[in-house]
Amino acid sequence: MRVIAGEAKGHHLKFPKGTKTRPATDLVRGAIFSMLANIAESWDEVLDLFSGSGALGIEALSRGAGWVDFVELEPRCCGIIKENLDNTKLASQAKVYCCNVVKAISFLNKEYDIILMDPPYTNRKIGDFISQVANSRLVGDKTTIVITHSPHLTLSQSYEPITMIKEHRHGDSCISIYRKEIRP
Repeated sequence: MRVIAGEAKGHHLKFPKGTKTRPATDLVRGAIFSMLANIAESWDEVLDLFSGSGALGIEALSRGAGWVDFVELEPRCCGIIKENLDNTKLASQAKVYCCNVVKAISFLNKEYDIILMDPPYTNRKIGDFISQVANSRLVGDKTTIVITHSPHLTLSQSYEPITMIKEHRHGDSCISIYRKEIRP
């Protein structure tokens, strides 16, 4: 696994073996960032939930994101994220929170431009996490939320106050993108 574009392009990333972590493939990461290039208005503040190896957040940093907060529950994964940040020389633009997503939602206190969510595909509570994020102070009027999930799990078109604006399937992964619905 490697960084596929930007200033850290070509750097190899470690990922935890022997855990349930399933890193997003180069193809899926490429598709995510291709879609974001056409949708996201700003890349200043990025949140990477269910970070695993940190590949999505590191890819965002490599492509010009100003700051990324990583949230990962597994301590071994948190260590690998920090190692990957050091190896790509991007550690000064990031913070790793080693805790569960619900706890992070309760204490993170800023709006993000992009929120990346790559939860375990076996987790059937993905919709609950999306609803919690959608209704948190982390989501502003211009926030873009990206969720990768199994194509066998259909996500709702809307998790008030956010609405799906795009969905794309890549092999055994689906990418769903949401934005806040702006009412006149």
